[in-house]
Amino acid sequence: WSSIMKKSYWRTIILAAIIIGGVVAFWFGLKAGLRTDYPLLTVASGSMRDTLDVGDLIVVQGALNASGLRAAPEPDGEIIVFRSPRVNGELIVHRAVDKEFNDNDGLWYFATKGDANFGEDLWGDDPARGTWKNMISETRLIGKVVGKAPWLGYIPLYIRTREGIILIVVLFLIIILAEYIPVLLKKHPE
Repeated sequence: WSSIMKKSYWRTIILAAIIIGGVVAFWFGLKAGLRTDYPLLTVASGSMRDTLDVGDLIVVQGALNASGLRAAPEPDGEIIVFRSPRVNGELIVHRAVDKEFNDNDGLWYFATKGDANFGEDLWGDDPARGTWKNMISETRLIGKVVGKAPWLGYIPLYIRTREGIILIVVLFLIIILAEYIPVLLKKHPE
């Protein structure tokens, strides 16, 4: 009886380690391959509706050469991901609609706009926040959108909710119980 429990216990631990190791390797592989700390993001607002919808999972490529980014009105400008100059920690996904080089600091600045928004984003003129002439600095760039998977982003959006956390815990318990219940129900000679 105890040898069966030990085998089942170790099998579960090894399987969990393989799954966790695979997920970690996949994540770090994506980060290295796409050269960004944010290779996959979920669209959480409707500001890019029709191009990117709420719940789309986007693939982001980092390590950009700002001078080579295409900035033009929809649909020609590249969709970029950048740190908000207003809300610390918030990432924004909007189209680069114009760009300008600032000779004073030697940086490129980008005018941005959500495709579904009425006008360009107004970021102000504050060098401490990385803005100039209502544009954001290249120092705020995370990367550009190079792909999307419709609806897959709903998974991380749902997981962040209370119900999503409860569902994960319940699924984890079901997986653990599914491994041990057959062992407990099986009769073994002593």
